[in-house]
Amino acid sequence: ELNVREMRASIGRLDALVDASGELIVTRGGKAIARILPIHRNRQRPDHADLRARMSPLSILSEVLVRGERDER
Repeated sequence: ELNVREMRASIGRLDALVDASGELIVTRGGKAIARILPIHRNRQRPDHADLRARMSPLSILSEVLVRGERDER
């Protein structure tokens, strides 16, 4: 945890601080205002093919539903 003033003073080494602690909580006046987290680059994007395969087709095309909602406005 570090306050805004400490964060500004250590901006050049935030990467090392995040690596060391896993996350940083930035505070102002003792209250948390931000959280800095590392990016997990090895995380794979979800494959939605299984979800799409389990969905039943709509009886009405989605573009017809959207157009109907827009026309009601």
